[in-house]
Amino acid sequence: MKKIFLLPLFLCFFFVGMAQQVQSNPDDQVLVFTKTSGFRHESIETGVALIEKLGNQNNFKVTHTEDSLAFNKENLKKYKMVLFLSTTNDVLGPSGQKALQDFMHNGGSFMGIHAATDTEFNWPWYGRMIGAYFVDHPNNPNVRKAEIQVIDAEHASTKMLPSATWIRKDEWYNYRDISEHIRVLLNLDESTYEGGTNGAHHPIAWYHEFEGARVFYTGGGHTKESYSEPLFVAHLLGGINYCLKRD
Repeated sequence: MKKIFLLPLFLCFFFVGMAQQVQSNPDDQVLVFTKTSGFRHESIETGVALIEKLGNQNNFKVTHTEDSLAFNKENLKKYKMVLFLSTTNDVLGPSGQKALQDFMHNGGSFMGIHAATDTEFNWPWYGRMIGAYFVDHPNNPNVRKAEIQVIDAEHASTKMLPSATWIRKDEWYNYRDISEHIRVLLNLDESTYEGGTNGAHHPIAWYHEFEGARVFYTGGGHTKESYSEPLFVAHLLGGINYCLKRD
């Protein structure tokens, strides 16, 4: 029994170790924002705990907040990266929106996880920045197994994944307003599950440079179990490393 229990733990450390073989700066600070004004995911606290753990293991400091007033010019100066973890609907007022724009224009980076695309629908700049907006997802059940096509296996967030297909279970979003400028890392194969509506072009993780800033998004992370899944944890750390310019 001990061997069976230790195997997933070993794999988690192995894959995270692969993702963290980069130059690190212990002064790098990450602001994790989890404010919701719509649906609230039960996995948020689990995700925050994981990111804090990854920070301790990989020499970056994590501050968690749900206070939109944290988005002001002086406070954001401390951070190298802002991470929206399953935020929903309107989470920033006009002053916070401007502060985030200024942060990005002055060398900051942005990472979004799961419902970060279900956020700020009335702010076109945010939609262009994150790369797409959430439309809906399969129901009854909403969590399903699917095959993910690895489009780019060289990125910091994908180099640890299977070379062609990654099979995992999560809640799969359909998107609208998918930017033609994003660089797709992972694409959902809609033939392997029911409920996909984007067709052959169904990105589920991507990155791009937007107005001079790095942006990374992954659509996984609905379930609590995601945040103890070795490959998904390594995928997240790779996204963080990209945004911190450690890749």
